[in-house]
Amino acid sequence: MSSNRYIKFWPVTITFLIGLTGFFIFQPAFRLNYWYLISWINLFLFIQFCGAYFIGLNFHLSSINRLSTTKKEVLLTFDDGPHNLNTCKVLEVLKQHNVKAVFFLIGKNIAGNEEIVKQIVEEGHRLGNHSFSHHNWIDVWSTKKVTTDFENCQELIQKYQPGNRLFRPPYGVTNPNIARAVKTLNLQSIGWNVRSYDTSIKEVEKITQRVLSQLKPGAIILLHDRLDFMPELLNSLIPAIKEKGYEFATGIN
Repeated sequence: MSSNRYIKFWPVTITFLIGLTGFFIFQPAFRLNYWYLISWINLFLFIQFCGAYFIGLNFHLSSINRLSTTKKEVLLTFDDGPHNLNTCKVLEVLKQHNVKAVFFLIGKNIAGNEEIVKQIVEEGHRLGNHSFSHHNWIDVWSTKKVTTDFENCQELIQKYQPGNRLFRPPYGVTNPNIARAVKTLNLQSIGWNVRSYDTSIKEVEKITQRVLSQLKPGAIILLHDRLDFMPELLNSLIPAIKEKGYEFATGIN
């Protein structure tokens, strides 16, 4: 597998601090305009935002964002389950098409849906940790609180697939605290390089065409099994992907 390393938090931060220090050292002698300072700070903040929001940049932590293969092979991944009705329908469609996937589960959703989790495993799919709470403000939590949240979910995942270390940050957002929690728990962050935007587009044909337009060998596709129209989307998307000569990977090692 490939982690697609592009830019990192510390090199960017150190470069910013060097530039900041240099400005204040040379400003009196050269009468540097303070707009240079404002522009430098704004550039740094923009990079920080992009680094946190776009998991594929591997800014705060290294994630596997594509399969390490040159073959026409892709991987389906689902976030936010298990859902007591829609996940079962998704599993039925996947079984009909003989396709395996990775399900990134929210820990609090497992209670009452234990049989669904067992079914996911029994049918040959992989599980992943998607945090216990998927809290709206988890990206501003302390390292300790984030670590506890991820650990609570990990303990549940281990009951069904011992040794599983797959993890996907809630919302795909990363920061230093999340990175430290992932390292502490020895998890492997999994991103994506094909985002379907199925939570916002909500039209099967448009989502299908969006995914197909981004397909490439080793693509990791982000979907959500909790959505009511997901079975319909899969019945459209899977045959369309196969028609383009692609096969489906069975998981991430």
